[in-house]
Amino acid sequence: MAAAPNARNRTTASVTATWRDVEPAGVVLIGGPEEYLGVRAMDRVRAQVRATSPDVEVTRLNAASYEAGSLTLHVSPSLFGENKLIEVEGVESMNDAFLADALSYVARPEPDVVLVLRHGGGVRGKKLLDAVKAGGWPVVDCQPLKKDADKSAFVTSEFRAAGRKISGEAVQSLVNAVGASLAELAAACSQLIADASGAVTPELVDRYYGGRIEATAFKVADAAMAGNGPAALSALRHALATGADPVPLVAALAAKLRTVAKVAGARGSSAQIARDLGMQPWLVEQAQRDVRRWTPEGLVRSIQVTAEADAQVKGLSRDPVYAVEHAVTVIATSARGH
Repeated sequence: MAAAPNARNRTTASVTATWRDVEPAGVVLIGGPEEYLGVRAMDRVRAQVRATSPDVEVTRLNAASYEAGSLTLHVSPSLFGENKLIEVEGVESMNDAFLADALSYVARPEPDVVLVLRHGGGVRGKKLLDAVKAGGWPVVDCQPLKKDADKSAFVTSEFRAAGRKISGEAVQSLVNAVGASLAELAAACSQLIADASGAVTPELVDRYYGGRIEATAFKVADAAMAGNGPAALSALRHALATGADPVPLVAALAAKLRTVAKVAGARGSSAQIARDLGMQPWLVEQAQRDVRRWTPEGLVRSIQVTAEADAQVKGLSRDPVYAVEHAVTVIATSARGH
């Protein structure tokens, strides 16, 4: 393993890295609350260190229960001169002893040592975080992926990294089905990459994950938005009969309508609209196709009935099932321009 950068060849500003491309260094800060991305970043650094130094000595510490002097003990050169990897969890909950020792160490790090700090977010230890950044060490920011566009980009990147293909519609189907948890979404990507012999299609995603409540909700919404009332009501009744909650069903309807409404009022090419709205280009193109089925009056009526259904399924109605069925029926008939 190459010696860690020293004070003479470090920059004066931190090196921003992502969890996909972070490289080992004397000190690496992995911050942010998204646990899955933090784990992936730490796994990447560890794998790279072991690739260049198979006999590396790995030590794991917890900053919350840290005992004074432990860091100095573990980074000290050993009798046999092995390289060292020190992984510190819970830096957001560090005690005063760790803060003091870490500040001292970051100012004069040892050669042939990689120190990885995992900070889950918050203001605790800001002085240490600032010292790491000022020292020019790599910093990875692991924030939750809240937008569907970000989750879709994640899925696309997973398949690209594996040298595999997945269609845009299949990406959206997968996000709809398992996108609530990033760890589950990543696991689904891994399974499809391992099992699929060719490009992943919406049909394949449906075969694996179509039974999920989230996926069922978007099946109902897709049929309603296409003006296919019988198919939408059939999918809805099957979903309710198998225990689906009306709330996510209405949320899926609302999400589809919002996308069409946004695109209907936008001007420019699909690529420009995608940039302006923070959406995937193929999703904009899909919404542009959907817009052709709608009149402004029909879209307004559907948005209103969906808002009413949302309030009813959240406690304002004794019959939430009827509220959802009514909304689906109105949307399906409005989509045909009636």
